[in-house]
Amino acid sequence: MTDRKDKHGIKGRARSKLLGEKAPETAMKLLAVTSFVIIVFLFLFVFMKAWPVFKASGFGLFVKAGFDRQISEAFYAPPGEPMYAFGMFGLIAGTLTTSAISVAIASILGVGGAIAICMLANKKVAYALTALVRLLASIPSVIFGLIGIITVIPWIQDAFVTTELQIAYLSRFQITGRSLLAGTIVVTFMVVPTVISLSVDAIKAVPAHFIEVGYSFGMSLFRVVRKIVLPCARSGVVAGIILATGRAIGESIAVSMVCGGLGVVPDFSDGIVSLLTPVLPLSAAIINKSEAMGPAGVDAALFTCAALLLMIGALLSVASKIIGYRMRKAMGYASKS
Repeated sequence: MTDRKDKHGIKGRARSKLLGEKAPETAMKLLAVTSFVIIVFLFLFVFMKAWPVFKASGFGLFVKAGFDRQISEAFYAPPGEPMYAFGMFGLIAGTLTTSAISVAIASILGVGGAIAICMLANKKVAYALTALVRLLASIPSVIFGLIGIITVIPWIQDAFVTTELQIAYLSRFQITGRSLLAGTIVVTFMVVPTVISLSVDAIKAVPAHFIEVGYSFGMSLFRVVRKIVLPCARSGVVAGIILATGRAIGESIAVSMVCGGLGVVPDFSDGIVSLLTPVLPLSAAIINKSEAMGPAGVDAALFTCAALLLMIGALLSVASKIIGYRMRKAMGYASKS
């Protein structure tokens, strides 16, 4: 009887242990499935709302401009005859130019700052700077927009905007401090902390003996960084840049406060004046034009902006996976399968 009770007790404890191990695994799988369902539902909902615009506009959605005028026409369209034909080339151009310039500058400043923190600063200074950078990365975007209105826009007005310049370009757009340049500066300061933070983590992950070997061969600090540190840390650095790109493209509040709010396509043949062009990125368009929501055409147009942002975000995610795989493969870490 005692042996039988012991066996039952052992089996019961084993069963309880097995259930205890499987419960977290089951919960994680359930959360993963729930997240996937939510993401799929979000994509389907947004694209269903945007489908009338995709259907009516066709390829012209990507190559035609005039979104500001079209939104006004859609707002005043008869309820029984909603307007769904839009051209968002100006919005796409504003999104890509603002993001590309900001991320390019942020990448240089961010990687340089990370190298300075990890390779030049002493431990106490590096710790303080890292904490400060992480704090800056958590600041709400509306604060950056407010700082942009108070400091960046007045500086642009004083440094570049003149009465003669305003008169010369009055037929095309009104030149003020709210422009592509203002949006670029604000977004750059927003995404630099992200690049620095992830680059610092990537550089710290480089084995110390790799760096010591470089110094033992008489390599200078610059050569150690260029030949050893950056190649070893490039996967994390690129991940930080891609994450910063996603934030730059999806940022709405701060950009809408300083960009100018007009879907004008910057003409870089104008030189410095092209940076003073008022722009309207996709994310800012959703904020700026949300007051006109109500008519079916306006609602569908703003959902189309959201759909394009989702598409760009998905492409960035896929690109990050491909780049990460190729980097691991180049370093011999990718699986053969």
